[in-house]
Amino acid sequence: MDKKVRVRFAPSPTGGLHIGGVRTILFNYIFAKKNNGEFVLRIEDTDQTRYVPGAEEYIINCLKWCGLNPGEGPNVGGEYAPYRQSERKPIYKKYADELIKNGYAYYAFDTPEELENARNTIENFRYDKSTRMTLRNSLTLSAVEVEQLLTQGVPYVVRIKVPEDQNIHFVDLIRGHVSFDSNEVDDKVLLKADGMPTYHLAVVVDDYLMKITHAFRGEEWLPSSPIHILLWKYLGWEKDMPEWAHLPLILKPDGHGKLSKRDGQRLGFPVYAMNWTDPVTKELAAGFKEVGFLPEAFLNMLAMLGWNDGTDQELFSLEELCEKFSLERVNKSGAKFDYEKAKWFNGEWIKKSSAQRLYPYVKEVFKEKGISVTEEQLVKVIDMVKERCILLPDFYQQASFFFEAPQQYDIDAVKPKWNADKAAFFDAYIKHIEAGEFIDAAVLETEFKQLAADKGLKIGEVMLPFRIMLVGGKFGPQVFDIALALGKEETIRRIQTALPLFQ
Repeated sequence: MDKKVRVRFAPSPTGGLHIGGVRTILFNYIFAKKNNGEFVLRIEDTDQTRYVPGAEEYIINCLKWCGLNPGEGPNVGGEYAPYRQSERKPIYKKYADELIKNGYAYYAFDTPEELENARNTIENFRYDKSTRMTLRNSLTLSAVEVEQLLTQGVPYVVRIKVPEDQNIHFVDLIRGHVSFDSNEVDDKVLLKADGMPTYHLAVVVDDYLMKITHAFRGEEWLPSSPIHILLWKYLGWEKDMPEWAHLPLILKPDGHGKLSKRDGQRLGFPVYAMNWTDPVTKELAAGFKEVGFLPEAFLNMLAMLGWNDGTDQELFSLEELCEKFSLERVNKSGAKFDYEKAKWFNGEWIKKSSAQRLYPYVKEVFKEKGISVTEEQLVKVIDMVKERCILLPDFYQQASFFFEAPQQYDIDAVKPKWNADKAAFFDAYIKHIEAGEFIDAAVLETEFKQLAADKGLKIGEVMLPFRIMLVGGKFGPQVFDIALALGKEETIRRIQTALPLFQ
């Protein structure tokens, strides 16, 4: 590639970060890294009516959690600052004026009431070639009238003048040749009455000024492409236009329509990267982070929604994704979201991660439950139970008994078969433990089995009760590993506590 690759993610700070947005970030990031390029974060906050306080910080925190940190952006600065469009407001009017001067755009003075009247009287009303000459704008008013209105400060917007009977086309890196009939495109607003640009003008101006070489975005933006292509052409920047890649949608689990926050709430899974609380309604939308996903698993899962490397490999680290990613392998069609598959990715990443890597996450899980443990204790336990964990909170369910004695015991399956011989066995086993060493799980198992044989009991008759005494239920790793981790005194104490409950 001749020019240095520069990609950008340009979210609006209006709410939570949907997994579709995170996947767009991910594909931008790994494409940039693969090509020794730069990943830029730009905040598109031109619509101040929809601006939500805290949303920008939330987006940046999501990027930090995912490990997709931009090289340039509002939080890190850069050569092309500022990176918030609201701070770039003076830049855009110059280009809007240039478009008007060259006949590619025009002032529109229509009031909201006039536009509403047009909608009510003209079937399927659009502000376009078929209606623009019947409305109040600089195409229908004289130059003198326009100048008077501007001088008087009458509110106006600037609209692009879409040409008639043109084929507007481009090559999409995922979809190939894409074309639009200009007669189907309306005269979009470029500059609003408050002087703020709309997305259409701002994205083109900023991509040009920031030297963006590739623009990745969701396929829902495809209908906007003709306006953007015309603007690149009209502003004389056509040769600098970025290459486009419109990513497939992430679909509902049934494949019918784009996955939404409501789908997650209805079906019981997150669709945002991190918890997001709506500042107005106070409604909480769950995030993958808080549900218990590792960032590695979250990104791996997202990458596989619409991409594969052509092999059967499913587990990829971020480094491997940067190495193996290619746009040629991105699907054109939407990808169905499967939460069970998402959890599978997380379980696999938990299994393959070292206890040291998992420690900070598992420590947080226990801290939230009010359990304080040392790093040495927790690292040892993580390795014992990680094979049984799918989400990070599972570590509490699978390992809390190492640090808290059971409060309840699942003895229904054992109690009907309980007898004096079994009670006597555990009395004898306590004495045996007290007298012997407690340093090797294999030795403990051998001695336990020998004592059962000496007492004329089958090993299965006493093994399950022993597990329930230690952990409270029929779960957990190898029972003698548990006993060894608890230590001699705690193992004895738990047997003594539980024994009367079995009578």
